[in-house]
Amino acid sequence: MNQQTEQSQTVTQTAWLFLTVQQFASKHPAFPLGTLRHQIFHEATNGLKKSGAIIRNGRRVLIREDKYFAWLEAQNQGGK
Repeated sequence: MNQQTEQSQTVTQTAWLFLTVQQFASKHPAFPLGTLRHQIFHEATNGLKKSGAIIRNGRRVLIREDKYFAWLEAQNQGGK
């Protein structure tokens, strides 16, 4: 039983990191608030919505870091 508890705690530790738009811009200064808001406004046409990087909780918009950077990398690959 003890081993199962440890395994479930390990799975919980790999939880995703969600940030508000302002928190994301503060943590990653290379992405200004205006740029992020522009990308979120056009999420349906730029593929950001399909990537799953944007989560809406009521009026709050959250960004999942790992998926956002995967989407950004995919954008870069398309420009080659």
